[in-house]
Amino acid sequence: MRRFAIVLLAVLASTALHAGESSPKERGYKTPAQAQAAWQKDVDDGRWGGPASQFSDGGVIARLKDIAAIQGVRENQLVGYGLVVGLSGTGDSLRNAPFTEQSMRAMLDNLGISPPAGASRSKNIAAVIVTANLPPFAGRGSRIDITVSSLGDATSLSGGTLVMTPLAAADGQVYAAAQGNLIVSGFTASGNAATVTQGTPTSGRIPNGALVEREVSGNFGQDGELLVELRQPDFTTVVRITDTINAFAKRRYNQPVAKERDAKSIRLRKPKDITAARFLAEIEGLPVPTDEVARVVVDERTGTVVIGEKVRISRVAISHGTLSVKVTETPTIIQPEPFSDGVTAVEPNTNIQVRQTSKIGVLGGTDLESLVKGLNQIGVKPQGIIAILQGIKTAGALHAELVVQ
Repeated sequence: MRRFAIVLLAVLASTALHAGESSPKERGYKTPAQAQAAWQKDVDDGRWGGPASQFSDGGVIARLKDIAAIQGVRENQLVGYGLVVGLSGTGDSLRNAPFTEQSMRAMLDNLGISPPAGASRSKNIAAVIVTANLPPFAGRGSRIDITVSSLGDATSLSGGTLVMTPLAAADGQVYAAAQGNLIVSGFTASGNAATVTQGTPTSGRIPNGALVEREVSGNFGQDGELLVELRQPDFTTVVRITDTINAFAKRRYNQPVAKERDAKSIRLRKPKDITAARFLAEIEGLPVPTDEVARVVVDERTGTVVIGEKVRISRVAISHGTLSVKVTETPTIIQPEPFSDGVTAVEPNTNIQVRQTSKIGVLGGTDLESLVKGLNQIGVKPQGIIAILQGIKTAGALHAELVVQ
């Protein structure tokens, strides 16, 4: 009987443990979906799966993959020099572009043909520069898009075909080869007295026009650590990302994996028994409350004004006036008396009108909506708003960074 009571107490204790807070080992989940669902439930209930961050409030919610990137996972730029053939009289003038003729002769020599110098004066060939971006993890045999731009005095590349062109990177190594028919959106039409050009007929694209011949070597995920870099550096956002990743990692891996390094980067420690690709796939979709710097961007050339949500203005009185001066000349013709020795004369008559209008308004905003309403009540044009914002900044009432482009 005593042994039965001991067993019963053990069963009840085990049941109570499962009904209450689970142990750290039992909080691990078999699949990312289970961990994500449990973590999201904690978020909805006001918990973050662990100690809440003091920086977790405010900001726009964005996915980690939309505001940050992995260091080393980037594109590489490629460039090459080639020839476009098959143009209908819109290519380079070989006399004005000697490099085109030289390139054509070199290409024909490689094909076993040796034409004499100056034997061809046709305008159906053009020298071009080919550019492309090699995406990360691009393997041999994959295709990438290329852009072809005229280098000589060709008037149009429409209907042309790019001859095989090697594309090299900054290290001088060839990573792809480009060839294909150009797609040109612009066109030009000319007559004896007029010429019409729409778009850019001297530039075109070839979708999937380059074939990757060499892979870019890298050590992605080999050392067990990854570095996440924010596109917009901010200390608050970095701390929020770190807290969010660690809250999820405690549920998924039973350990924190992130540590902030500076305002731009976060160091991640990859858990054991999981690949770097799967690890990033599980955390890059986490929602993160972002933060931004209060900034006002103005473009005086176009009159564009962009005001951030965090911008605040102290209460100020603004007087914005316009001065208009109108000068009207109404000369009077004076005729001499009959049979007199006088001559016809012109008597000047000038009328000057000065008009000055001014509006005084009180401007102050604790949020973006009230700030915009205050600017609209003054009733000024964008150029006037730019001048007002610059004046407010000089007065010290604009609590934001003013960027003038």
